[in-house]
Amino acid sequence: MFSVCLSLSVSLFASEYKIIHAGTLLFDARDKPLNTQSVIVKDSEILEIKSGYSAKSDINITDGDTVSVIDLSEHFVMAGLIDAHVHITGDSDRRDSRLDILYKSEAERAVMAVPNARNKLLAGYTTIRNVGGARNIVVGLRDGIKSGAIHGPRMLVATDSISPTGGHGDTNGYKPGLIESGSSICDGIGDCQRAVRQQIKNGADLIKYVATGGVMSNIAAGVDQQFSDEEQRAIVATAHSMGRKVAAHAHGTNGINAALRAGVDSIEHGSYLDDESIELFKESGAYLVPTLSVAEWAVKEAAKPDTQFPPSVVAKASVVGVQTIKGLSQAYKAGVKIALGTDFSGDKHMASKREMSLLKSAGMAEKDILIAATVNGADLLGLSEEIGTLEVGKSADMVAYTENPLGNIDTMLDPTFVMARGRIAE
Repeated sequence: MFSVCLSLSVSLFASEYKIIHAGTLLFDARDKPLNTQSVIVKDSEILEIKSGYSAKSDINITDGDTVSVIDLSEHFVMAGLIDAHVHITGDSDRRDSRLDILYKSEAERAVMAVPNARNKLLAGYTTIRNVGGARNIVVGLRDGIKSGAIHGPRMLVATDSISPTGGHGDTNGYKPGLIESGSSICDGIGDCQRAVRQQIKNGADLIKYVATGGVMSNIAAGVDQQFSDEEQRAIVATAHSMGRKVAAHAHGTNGINAALRAGVDSIEHGSYLDDESIELFKESGAYLVPTLSVAEWAVKEAAKPDTQFPPSVVAKASVVGVQTIKGLSQAYKAGVKIALGTDFSGDKHMASKREMSLLKSAGMAEKDILIAATVNGADLLGLSEEIGTLEVGKSADMVAYTENPLGNIDTMLDPTFVMARGRIAE
């Protein structure tokens, strides 16, 4: 009996070490990469980073510990990517997403979200920020990943988006009374304060609200401001008072500027920027999350003869999608902080992989794209002490490629190795 108890005790406290031999290692996207490095991982954290290739014998182990060597000596290794704009419960085929709420139960959508999360991880994204989705699904998925029951990217979730009645986040274009809104609807200062508090009660890590109209909402309301200035200030102030950051969906100029004046932490999309927008970004330190993947997809889908977009969406998509790319170029040239976001779920449309290439096409330098996908994403999410760079004590989140993306950004289409919290993605 004693020997059985001793064996059980040893196994409970045993550690798993992994020695990663990195041919080229980028500790921090703001710095230069180094050659021939070893990253030593203990369980879920980085224990040590050293020059040269360490051997198993270099690790001081105790009974029950295991040590493995991962040979990435012919690869480029960097911190895991961060997607700051995801809807993990959505159908990867966005044409069908409006029908999901009609014929898919919440349980079925939850099951579908699991492979979506896995696809994001396999694409190199070890952390995602889910900016709107069925609250029970996203909270449950987040917690399931955190517990280790599901292997997926670390998740921060916004639960339901907050929208005004009839706004972009409301349920428009269906027969009245057919379905309830998938968003938290509020009108007026007090009602919007209540909506924020309710989402936090529901488990939200951050608050997402729609400051303007949107492309995909089936309502001919354009993309200008929808919440009033006063309502936006109430939403942001309430969220900040409860320790939550705020993301604002915003396309039109007036709504972008109102959201920035209200103190949001990020603008999602940011299509129609003016000089005041740029100044407000720089004064406040807010991030732009441009979501070029969904902008490109919307333009292409709207142009199809057999498009499933209703007329009101076609009219917006063909114009706003192009403008979103222009907005990113304008902001980047002006020095606005950029964080990467795709506005997709899984990667059926390659969005998870293609965003970097689109940022490059829009004028961003490779180094700045890597910063947007790591360091900036971590800062926006408030997780810089845990992720975004490869440092001792941080989470063992990393991704590897056959080529150096600083010379060929398209190599990021196909990661060869992904690790999240010390666990290899398979």
